Amino acid sequence: MSDRATVVEVGPRDGLQNEREILPTGIKARFVEMLAESGLPVVEVTSFVSPKAVPQLADADHLIPMIRRRTGVRYPVLVPNMRGLERARAAGADAIAVFAAASETFSRRNIGMSIDDSLRGYADVAEVARGEGMWVRGYVSTAFGCPYEGDVPAAQVERVAAALAEWCDQVSIGDTIGVATPSDISAVVVRLVDRLAADRLALHLHDTRGRAIENAAAGLALGITSFDGSAAGLGGCPFAPGAPGNLATETLVEWLHREGLETGIDEGALAEAASFIRSQLLLY
Repeated sequence: MSDRATVVEVGPRDGLQNEREILPTGIKARFVEMLAESGLPVVEVTSFVSPKAVPQLADADHLIPMIRRRTGVRYPVLVPNMRGLERARAAGADAIAVFAAASETFSRRNIGMSIDDSLRGYADVAEVARGEGMWVRGYVSTAFGCPYEGDVPAAQVERVAAALAEWCDQVSIGDTIGVATPSDISAVVVRLVDRLAADRLALHLHDTRGRAIENAAAGLALGITSFDGSAAGLGGCPFAPGAPGNLATETLVEWLHREGLETGIDEGALAEAASFIRSQLLLY
């Protein structure tokens, strides 16, 4: 097992999209910069979905050019379709993420498309993006439970993840509503690492029931060394009832360091970024 772990920060996108407050663009840009300055190698900045769907991120076109980027840091943005990719490119994005579901009902309610239709669309988006040298990340949501269907078969998660892996550089497997147990994590991850390289997989965990670190440990035991975190524990998913509770990046990094894994992240600087965004959310 590697002695290094990668932490992907999703607070500026997945965190802020679920907060009621709409922050000024300049505050968001400073938040992203502080996160990158702490040593985080990947900071997901925003989303190019319809502003009507996620008004908290309606300023995506203006945010990207405002950020002072650090060399060696990736700044992916979520894109739902080719139109979103066009907007992202125009704003100066050079890394993207696409978002599929392992639950048919969640897919239809979230993006108004079947799983298969969404995958076909994302394949086209990824082909164009990678052709232009962009790094592409894929998300599999509701991998351990769906707010509408309940249990999600591990075989379905594997199917969606394998499809994304054909054209994504990394695939993040999400416990969207925070219901997973360590045994659930193991049951899904063991199938995935048998089919895909562990270093191309990540876990996106919620701490809704206080088990996110236990679940991360279950993934780590099977070779997963990339994990998503949201600074200050911001957000969840506005399209998944009962989803609040993203794993706080500070908690994740502290645990990884205790496990003896290097991350390159300064815990003090990370705490400052988390404190900053908490204070701003109280102001607006």
